[in-house]
Amino acid sequence: MSRAVRLAAVAVIVAFTSAAGVYFAAPDSAQSQRTDPRKALLERQVPQDREQIRLSFAPAVKKAQPAVVNIYVRQRRRVQRSPLFDDPFFRRFFGRDFGIPRRRAQRSLGSGVLVSADGLVVTNYHVIRGRDGRGTDNIDIKVSLADGREYQAEVILEDKQTDLAVLRLQNDDAEEFPHIRFADSDQLEVGDLVLAIGNPFGVGQTVTSGIVSATARTRVGITDYQFFIQTDAAINPGNSGGALVDTDGRLVGINTAIFTRSGGSQGIGFAIPSNMVRVVVESALQGGRVRRPWLGVSLQTVTSELAEGFGLPRPRGALIADIMPDSPAAEAGLEEGDVVLRIDGQQVRDAEALRYRIATKGLGETAEFEIWRNGARRTVRVDLQPPPENPPRKTTKLTGDHPFAGATVENLSPAVAQELRMRETSGVVVRETESYSPARRVGLRPGDVIVEINGARIERVRDLERAVQTRARIWRLAIQRNGEVLRTAIRWS
Repeated sequence: MSRAVRLAAVAVIVAFTSAAGVYFAAPDSAQSQRTDPRKALLERQVPQDREQIRLSFAPAVKKAQPAVVNIYVRQRRRVQRSPLFDDPFFRRFFGRDFGIPRRRAQRSLGSGVLVSADGLVVTNYHVIRGRDGRGTDNIDIKVSLADGREYQAEVILEDKQTDLAVLRLQNDDAEEFPHIRFADSDQLEVGDLVLAIGNPFGVGQTVTSGIVSATARTRVGITDYQFFIQTDAAINPGNSGGALVDTDGRLVGINTAIFTRSGGSQGIGFAIPSNMVRVVVESALQGGRVRRPWLGVSLQTVTSELAEGFGLPRPRGALIADIMPDSPAAEAGLEEGDVVLRIDGQQVRDAEALRYRIATKGLGETAEFEIWRNGARRTVRVDLQPPPENPPRKTTKLTGDHPFAGATVENLSPAVAQELRMRETSGVVVRETESYSPARRVGLRPGDVIVEINGARIERVRDLERAVQTRARIWRLAIQRNGEVLRTAIRWS
């Protein structure tokens, strides 16, 4: 390469790096005399318009970073001292205290985002409760701001279905906090630049950049509502609950999970869209419980075979497989076999996308469904209503000497079924089982529907309470799990 060509190549490199805000002396001596690199560094300005901001993320970071916090959680969890504690022989031999659950402190670290001036923080549910959400006796949460201030925080809303939680800082001095503005996550496009801000591995607040890799990633298996922004911005353990922001410094998502084989970032991260986050935050402000619209339908993703059978040009949309009588869907005129293609103009690619679109709508609103029926497109308007809680759930924790002791059960209704993502809307459902209880030992799981006990049909909690009052040496049970009825017999003494 000739000397002239080499100098030309160097000059191009200098031009690009200088535009990005990094300044070097050019090799040309005359250029060196005209521009002092040290003076240029001192006079560097924050980009003032959209074209300039593409050359540096600093203005966006300055807007968003003060609102991103570190969250330190101290929990006391019950743990078992011996794996043999359930064996009656060992309990008789070693005494009653053998295997009694002990408590130990467990600490976790994550990130969060301030979304209001009075100290409202949104983070991931798993940051404060762990992935399983069980076994926590008490919880202590400390929040550290970017400027070093620290506050205790209380939980005002937990939404395990979306893996989100909302905290409030204990602010005795009524200070105003830096907070972030929400962006409309539906406006994101693949290829948009985004920044991830959080506290990976506890090293301190860190900013990474990337692009939007996908805007409606479903079938990820992280939360009940499978609809995520995928990004290649580096996200690592500790980033959970942190902010994904656009180049205007606005919140477009809450970083939640990564796909990894090594435990570190491999360029596939997932964030909950800001439109879903906004719904949860508004619910926290309106009473601390998330209430979502209910359609009263069972959905199925349209496959290639189904698309061909329905005459669709390509496999997309959500097939309505079943409709409950007197539900909003039935009242609106939707029918079994309809394929929902769009909701309020937003494309519905599969069943998970439809669930997300409905979950981000407000109660009392009307949604416009574009459907495919009998080879033609139609429009149906659906009034969005909350699911009815009929019969009342009657949450009951069972005690006594029987296989169901330690189980918390409820009457099923459309409201309870929606919370548990179940198709069944009648019967008695197991909400949870207490650790080390008979119900846990015999294999009962949350979501099980108790159908029959010793020949007695179970339709309400009162039926179950009546059935377990009878002493029996053999308990014959019928349990519905994942759409199948399982029958078993348990010897009890």
